[in-house]
Amino acid sequence: MTTAAQDFLARSFLPGETIAFLLHTRNPSRTHQRIVTLETALSPCYLGWVAHLNHNGANVYVAANPLFPGSRRRTKECIASVRHLYIDIDADGDARLAALRASDIVPPASVTIATSPGKYQALWRVEGFDFEQQEETLKLLAATFGGDPACTDCNRVLRVPGFLNQKYNPGIRVTVTYSPECVWTPKNFHLDKSAAGAGLPAHALSSRRPPGKHSNSEEDWAWVLMELEHGTDAHKLTSILAKRRADKPDPLYYARRTVDMASALQWTLHGAPIADVITMLRQRRSIELPNALCSVRAHEIATTAQRMAARLTVA
Repeated sequence: MTTAAQDFLARSFLPGETIAFLLHTRNPSRTHQRIVTLETALSPCYLGWVAHLNHNGANVYVAANPLFPGSRRRTKECIASVRHLYIDIDADGDARLAALRASDIVPPASVTIATSPGKYQALWRVEGFDFEQQEETLKLLAATFGGDPACTDCNRVLRVPGFLNQKYNPGIRVTVTYSPECVWTPKNFHLDKSAAGAGLPAHALSSRRPPGKHSNSEEDWAWVLMELEHGTDAHKLTSILAKRRADKPDPLYYARRTVDMASALQWTLHGAPIADVITMLRQRRSIELPNALCSVRAHEIATTAQRMAARLTVA
């Protein structure tokens, strides 16, 4: 139990850094926070005490980012630096994790934590992010891959591998897998606002920004929707958009995803079953993309379009 926790903490933080544990019991509901140095946290005595509390019903969490030395709370103002990006996947977990791993818009996650069957937390070890960039990227990760939208704060806590998830009876062991150690930077993440489920049909854009204040991505989204409604061929539309947006890090990727996301939304709003949407997306890109990537990509786009359509229907 403590060996897995020691390994995870030693990989996640640097010597001398200050980290925050959160210990929460459900019955009765109690929360205890402990802020200590990494060296204290790694000591057998300290982890033994945490393991004792976990055995008696406490869930064990740790803040994803280090705190300033001397901090007494885990507020945003106390976070010293951005160490990790993360996503919390607690619904349709296996399919969404597969989509994340197959995606070409984010690098491989540094750490994948299985918090319980079908539920995961993925972390990327990063540098070069300020807090504003981190928050924006966390929101885009959650929107694009179906993560928990609440898990987008710099002071978020994550489960510690090796301990039991005591939300279940009996408790379920939290496990972890690691990718080759890499440190990623903002340029490795190619998430786009319009491609992350933030787009709306053309007629709804005016309610989001004043006239003349649309971003380039919003204008692309509105234009693609209009062209698709007029029957423009999707492959032709992709080629035109890629040329128009040569400023993008990967114009062809951006164009494909924008066109396919818009198509999937329109098909969904017109009543097409999600299985049909997935099939149509796969057929469209089957010559351009490898089969495995094409299938997982189609599933991810279709499920994102389904969530977008549901929000629009409610609105």
